[in-house]
Formats: sequence, C-alpha cells, structure tokens
Amino acid sequence: MAGSRWSVASPGRRRGSELERAILDAALEQLSTVGWNALTMEGVAAGSHTGKASLYRRWPSKADLVADALRTGLPQIGEIADGGSIREDLHLLCVRTRDVMHSRAGQALRSVLHECDHKHAERFHGVIWSGLHEPAQRLIRELVLRGIARGDVRPDATGPFVVDVIPAMLMYRAKVCGSEWGDTEIAELIDEVMVPLLRA
Repeated sequence: MAGSRWSVASPGRRRGSELERAILDAALEQLSTVGWNALTMEGVAAGSHTGKASLYRRWPSKADLVADALRTGLPQIGEIADGGSIREDLHLLCVRTRDVMHSRAGQALRSVLHECDHKHAERFHGVIWSGLHEPAQRLIRELVLRGIARGDVRPDATGPFVVDVIPAMLMYRAKVCGSEWGDTEIAELIDEVMVPLLRA
C-alpha cells in the first residue's frame, strides 16, 4: 500500500520564470473575479499554489504585482502590413487596438482604473501609456508617413494631434461613455474622422 502511495509522482517545484508566470496569471485572474480592492497577496499566492514569500521576494506590494501583471499581460498590437490605403491600414490598427483593450489584461486594467485611488491610478495610467497608447501612436505615425509616400495622405498631415485621435477616441468612448467599439463604430471613426482628416 505504501509503495502505491509513493508511486504517484508529485509535480516538480516551479522556479524562476515559470513561477513568475503562474503568479502573474493568478493576479490577472483575481483582478477579473474580485477586482482591485478585494485582491490580496494571499489570494494570489493561493491561486498560483505558492507561498506569500515568493510574491514578496519579487513584488514589494500589491500595486507592484498588479502593475507587472497588467504590463506583461497586455498583448502587442504588432506591425501593420501595407493594406494598400490609409483607410485599410488604420482600420486594421483600430481592430488590433480594440483586441488589446478587450483582452483579459486590458479589461482588468480598465476595471482597476475605476476602482483604485488617485495615487495608484497615476501608476496604472503609465501602464496604459507604455502598453497601448505609445505603441499605437508610433504605428499611426508610421502609417501616415507610409500614406504620404503612397500619395493618399496629404504631405502636411504630420502634426502631433494626428496620432492622438484614434487612441483618444477609443479610450474616451470606452472609459467615459462606457461603450464598446464594434465594427460599425470603427468604420465610422475611420471614414468620418480619420480619412477626411488625412485625405490628400
């Protein structure tokens, strides 16, 4: 009997990046289920099947852990292949940006911003900036320059506000208006705002 009990191999102890990934996944799961205010280091430790000491060795506080979980969990927008027109290029960028916002980490980030206090909100806004807004702005700038070279964007459409329009509208409608971006809304943003703004 004793032999059969010990014949069942116990799972190997996780270390390094494997353990960190499990902890970060557990933190995102906690954010999705209980939110920022109710999330605890104890709950994340239980969810990742490790001890609290493993968390505190890597993240001094709940805010540090959550910021890292959100930062690493946000999908990348990725490069935008040439679709042949500024309309097609920007449409794909909007769809990709929406997918990031609708990912588990994107939804968790939005809920955290609704719950947390002003001090922590500033920190998590930084996660949005580095993980979503800055990459989107960089890509929009590249797409506009591509359109200028292609001839379907006016040559002087290089001002700083041009790259702000899409990220600002997506965030405003999601955060302030509480509305989601369907395919129809994305098409209207491109056709009624961006194309007229950029047309050569």
